[in-house]
Amino acid sequence: MIRIPRYFLGLLLLGFGNSAPAETDDYNVVVKDECERIANKLASISLNDCLGSDLQQTRGYSSTGSPILFKDYPPVAERRPLGRVLLIGGIHGDEYSSVSIVFKWMKILDKYHSGLFHWRILPLLNPDGLLRRKSQRMNANNVDLNRNFPMPDWYNATRNYWENVTHRNPRRFPGHAALSESETQWLVEEFNQFAPDVIVAVHAPHGIVDYDGPKNGPYKLGRLYLNLLGTYPGSLGNYAGVQMKIPVVTIELPYAGIMPTPSEVAHIWRDLVSWLRKNIVATRDDQDTDPS
Repeated sequence: MIRIPRYFLGLLLLGFGNSAPAETDDYNVVVKDECERIANKLASISLNDCLGSDLQQTRGYSSTGSPILFKDYPPVAERRPLGRVLLIGGIHGDEYSSVSIVFKWMKILDKYHSGLFHWRILPLLNPDGLLRRKSQRMNANNVDLNRNFPMPDWYNATRNYWENVTHRNPRRFPGHAALSESETQWLVEEFNQFAPDVIVAVHAPHGIVDYDGPKNGPYKLGRLYLNLLGTYPGSLGNYAGVQMKIPVVTIELPYAGIMPTPSEVAHIWRDLVSWLRKNIVATRDDQDTDPS
């Protein structure tokens, strides 16, 4: 008897159309299985924390069939949101805190979402990197997802940087072609579909705020101060911030394996929301948008 992994079962159930997936028992099993894997990996996230977040499946999957999960905090009745914010954690699988802190912020939104913004939250873009026995920065194909986004002359630009600057550091391998990875392919489709006004990406361990895009980024978020790291070939900041002109705020937490204190988690969040209120510029009327 051939056993189909539940992740691929979910893919078969969802099909390949553009409509949102149906809520079925098998669909919910896929989410539960993924929550169990996350809770077993991250000490700061319990199974109840993950299940209580009411995460849903997108149509995105990793190269091994792990689902990419999301949580939407949509507009509320009689309040037009200031704009759409896409919050992404876990682009690099060995940056544990970048996933854990997103779950903490979802708890804040569960209590206080007022419709000020339409939030779409992806706590873990790179499940294969995080959920393997020994977590790694790259995905299952050993590609750094944050070097796999398209740009003009992608191959020469990324290859030159990887070979001559990183000296072929395997942790920075950009892949063999732009958007060669299922995770980046799906995320670019999500940009086109959701059309975020701001992207917030969480990383570690530089302990700063980085920014790419028009105008200026936040000077300070909690105890993290603006310190521009530069724009790397094939990075999310290069693709969305420089090329698409979408503000990309990169929050670099101080430690990959140690969470900020609860007060600092809340402080970063308050400062982020305050900056968004003053700086977000909506590019279109908000509307119901289902993750593709």
